[in-house]
Amino acid sequence: MSGFIEWLEKLNEQDTKVRAVLRRGLAFDPGQFVHAYPYVEPFVKNEGNSWRREMHYLVASLWAAHWREGRTGNPLSIGRASATHQLKSGSASTERRFISLLDADRDQLPHRLRQMIALLKEQDIDFDALLNGLLKWNDEQKPTQNTWARDFYRTLNHATSNQPSTETETTE
Repeated sequence: MSGFIEWLEKLNEQDTKVRAVLRRGLAFDPGQFVHAYPYVEPFVKNEGNSWRREMHYLVASLWAAHWREGRTGNPLSIGRASATHQLKSGSASTERRFISLLDADRDQLPHRLRQMIALLKEQDIDFDALLNGLLKWNDEQKPTQNTWARDFYRTLNHATSNQPSTETETTE
């Protein structure tokens, strides 16, 4: 765990109101909910970088909304979690939402990410990886989007290639 997510977990152990305050932050633009400042500001570095600050607030709020007691499994990247959700639900709309997320610009990203995290409520999300990826979101080479897409399609491909064939073979 990164220092940031570890910090949030420790604060949560001391007082569960932390999650409530951070969840409330989802109703605001990232970094605009004053009551969340004590929980996030200690970890915001490079104060001149507004993107970095906003992503810390967004991830803190998403972590709080997604938090469930007893999740100690193997946290998944957004790509793997989305693919797992699609495989379990059989819903083709998961892929459409995932593609919309990957295509999100700076202004659309918080809204689309909130929707995706809400959809993935049963999945254990790797919030450390999420924060690290979001910090690189605006890179021209799109390393985060490429990694998430690779995780998504490899997970889907792996699952379908391991399934027994549904076609019946004919012998002559």
